[in-house]
Amino acid sequence: MTDTHDRIAGLLLAAGGGRRLGGRPKALLTHRGRPLVEYAVGVLRAGGCGPVHVVLGARAGEVRERAELGDCVIVENPDWAEGMGSSLRVGLESLAGAGVPAVLVSLVDQPGIGDAAVARVLGAYRDEGSLVSAAYDGGRGHPVLFGARHWAGIAAGAVGDQGARGYLKAHEEAITLVECGDVAEPYDIDTEADLHHLE
Repeated sequence: MTDTHDRIAGLLLAAGGGRRLGGRPKALLTHRGRPLVEYAVGVLRAGGCGPVHVVLGARAGEVRERAELGDCVIVENPDWAEGMGSSLRVGLESLAGAGVPAVLVSLVDQPGIGDAAVARVLGAYRDEGSLVSAAYDGGRGHPVLFGARHWAGIAAGAVGDQGARGYLKAHEEAITLVECGDVAEPYDIDTEADLHHLE
């Protein structure tokens, strides 16, 4: 890992209220004996991210109490119920002025994506104009890396549950795809039926 890679921030989106899980915030689900948000932060650190910012929303106070988030920068999104777009905006805003050249974004509800995938995506970083996405059988997935030059454009289009999807679609030819299907599984923990993935 170069010094530059060590300076790339990790951004964990962990604000959702778990509507389809009966209102249980995903950040507080238990995985390997600890809250899922804590596990996900560990993945970002083990994969090589430098500073880690975590966006909380639903029951943020309880998440802060129960999860060991160490020296993470915790950002609360008061508009978390609007969807992932607002959390991405708040997270990117928290990085303004942090002096990092890029950010790697991951979702709290994808515990099948571990540090090997994070490290691969980080490894494809070139400069502040980089756009990198993990791919699974050729299809785009998480984590994704955004060079700082793209942040304003991504934030402008991040509405509802869109996140960066529209921006990435418009800049498809600029994205470096990094196949991660051999080291990660991109399932989401969305419903009760998905809880079997947790350990």
